[in-house]
Amino acid sequence: MRVLRIARSSARRSRTQAINQIRSLVSTAPDAPGEELRDLSIYEVLERASTYRPGTKTDIVSATKWTLRVLARRALSLEEEVKEIDRLLKALVAETAPELNAVIGVGTDVASALLVAAGDNPERLKNDATFARLCGVAPLDASSGKNQRHRLSRGGDRQANAALWHIVLTRMVCDPRTQHYIERRTKEGRTKKEAVRCLKRYVAREVFASLPTPLDSP
Repeated sequence: MRVLRIARSSARRSRTQAINQIRSLVSTAPDAPGEELRDLSIYEVLERASTYRPGTKTDIVSATKWTLRVLARRALSLEEEVKEIDRLLKALVAETAPELNAVIGVGTDVASALLVAAGDNPERLKNDATFARLCGVAPLDASSGKNQRHRLSRGGDRQANAALWHIVLTRMVCDPRTQHYIERRTKEGRTKKEAVRCLKRYVAREVFASLPTPLDSP
């Protein structure tokens, strides 16, 4: 899972770069390709530009079309790479941690990020509190004298932290329990960001219970 996620991350970054370059070219392109592509969605732009036949002319229109075709085909090829990696990761996640895959808000990308973080540090995971610290969602005591308070942890595995954030974000849209919790905490005076931080800690506990035991490095 770890090595597949490296390839996936690289492909997604390169695809995003190619798409941004296409958008920039379309916004400044001559009238011929520019007017044709400006009102299309990015997916329509990729499909249209990938079929361009600029010919052998060295004028600006032909050069622009040739460049758009190269970038569009690159983006489409990278999208296929990502889909193939996702298929491989989905099978590995289903085999390794079927219970985790069933948790609300957990998809293949989120599950693989959490499994990699846990598999890299099996000796540290004695309970859900240690897993929360690993993911950077365990609040740290910052009390002083009579003032009792906690501060946000800035440590831990950032990809696992982001995975927990995605779970919470998904649940805020589709899970009534999460929606009620956010509403209750905001009525108590907390901001939505503070409520999300609390939810990430609760989600870490739920995720830990769904991790395979013993943990092997994915």
